[in-house]
Amino acid sequence: MTRPIATLGAALRSALYLALLIVTVAPYSIGTLLWSWLPPTRRYWMATGWTRFAILSGRAVCGMRYQVLGLENLPDGPAIILSKHQSAWETLWLTTAMPRPLTFVYKRELHYLPFVGWAMATLGMINIDRSRGSNAFEQVVERGSEHLAQGWWIVIFPEGTRTAPGAAPRYKTGGPRLAVRTGAQVIPIALNSGELWPRRALLKTPGTITVSIGPPIDPAGKTAEDVAELVESWIENEMHRLAPHRYADRTDRARVGTVHA
Repeated sequence: MTRPIATLGAALRSALYLALLIVTVAPYSIGTLLWSWLPPTRRYWMATGWTRFAILSGRAVCGMRYQVLGLENLPDGPAIILSKHQSAWETLWLTTAMPRPLTFVYKRELHYLPFVGWAMATLGMINIDRSRGSNAFEQVVERGSEHLAQGWWIVIFPEGTRTAPGAAPRYKTGGPRLAVRTGAQVIPIALNSGELWPRRALLKTPGTITVSIGPPIDPAGKTAEDVAELVESWIENEMHRLAPHRYADRTDRARVGTVHA
């Protein structure tokens, strides 16, 4: 009986957590709209009050703790964060943990989401108009260069979407190409958030998420393919260390170095 009771408890806590997020996101989003006249950096730090609440309540209600390795690797200068993406947790956590304001690269359609999308639209982040085709990347370079010059860091999830723990990686080269074009250092991040907060799942599991920040990668003298290979190699090898049980049945321990455009 212990396991069913534990599962029921986790389900109830997960439902309570979801309710807390839903109830609080609307007022904060409206607040963000009302603050739109303030300077961008100040608006950003005010808006991230909600993401801090989300991370703290996730720990208090669902028991989702975290530990961070490699904080000393964060550079003091322009940077592009290329992070493993397993759940919504890291999107929230990054804004609470990084020492610089962050701008995410995302599709413009997200602006149509009630409340959250409307608030995002006022923060001046890098939204992509996919109808522009190949010109969309030039849009990212232009806006990204502006943000980096203003002291913001850029976040790109190199796999493009959330991936299940242990899934074969499929990295894209947009982040490395942006790094080569702008000269900003790349911060690779590995994490195992999907173990506690699976994608497309309401149930949250108590435990500790490990975030590992790798040494910065300087794009100087490298091609985008060189940078992409270094990023994928470091993240995927680190994932084998963080979640070895997800790779125990593989004979190709880490399929690294193969980058997909």
